[in-house]
This record gives sequence, C-alpha cells and structure tokens, in this order.
Amino acid sequence: MHRPGQGAPRGDRRDNDRSESGMIDKVVHINRVTKVVKGGKNFSFSALVVVGDGKGRVGFGSGKAKEVPAAIKKGIEIAKKNMIPISMSGTTIPHTVTGHYGAGKVLLKPASEGTGVIAGGPVRAILESAGIQNILTKSLGTANPHNVVKATFDGLRQLRSEEEYKRLRGTTEEAVESES
Repeated sequence: MHRPGQGAPRGDRRDNDRSESGMIDKVVHINRVTKVVKGGKNFSFSALVVVGDGKGRVGFGSGKAKEVPAAIKKGIEIAKKNMIPISMSGTTIPHTVTGHYGAGKVLLKPASEGTGVIAGGPVRAILESAGIQNILTKSLGTANPHNVVKATFDGLRQLRSEEEYKRLRGTTEEAVESES
C-alpha cells in the first residue's frame, strides 16, 4: 500500500515520460563540461536524449547548452528529426541481431509474450520509447552511453520483417506453398 510522503509507487514512475506532443522522451545521459578560461571556469551541459512514439518509431539526439533543461530541449528536437521506423513482430522484434558502433556491441533477441524488457540503461530507454515490450538484450564491450545508443540503433536498422524478406527475394506466398 502506498503511504503519503514516501514517493511514488514503483509502477507509476514511467507513466509521466510522454510529452505534450504524445511522444515518449527519455534522458539517457547528461554530461557536464568545464572550460577553464582566464576569468575562471565556464560550465556547459550536453544531454543524450531518446524520443519515440511507442508504435515502432524512435530517434536519438544530443543537445548542448549552458543549462540542463535547454540541453534536453535541444536534444529532443534533434531526436525528433532523426527518427527511424523499426520492424516489429507483435510486441517483440522479428529476429536476433547484433548492432555495432565503435567498441560498443549490443545483442538484441526476440522474447516470448510476458518476458518484458530485459535491458540496461541506454538500451532500455530506446526499446521502451519504440514500444517494444518483450525483448532480451546484452550490452557487450563499452559502457559509453553514446556508443551503446548508436550500436542499438545499428541493430534496430538491421531488423527486417518476414514480409520484407519475401519482397527482397521476389517470392510470394503462392510460390512458397507450391514448392512444398
């Protein structure tokens, strides 16, 4: 039972990620950068943000500004411009895939109904924003959030549905049934 004064119950904390435009936006990483100048130190912030519609479209962006909220806002705008569609098979992905970027590798495996999103940090933010509900993942190599995000997007770009493979090969349902 939830008691007042003890914060929100665990299940409610992810429900408030939707912005006013209906998009799901999640901040993956915020970095403070210090530039030492003659008069002292100048601080600025960079924010790595993931944006998705929850229906198979997702994008990421990195915004930089003197204040954190401005950096996040810039990141969201960039992410909206860089959205890509993802092939989904129900609530999971059609097949196993490994995405690579730099030293980052991310393994994405389809999972049965009820499994949930088994993923850490940056990968979880991307998959939840995209609307994928059942998936197994493992981040291999680097833990750098930028490289993990780019490796995940590399893997998601490689996904193809069964219909896309049939179209690429030039086969149809009738041709497959007549061979058997």
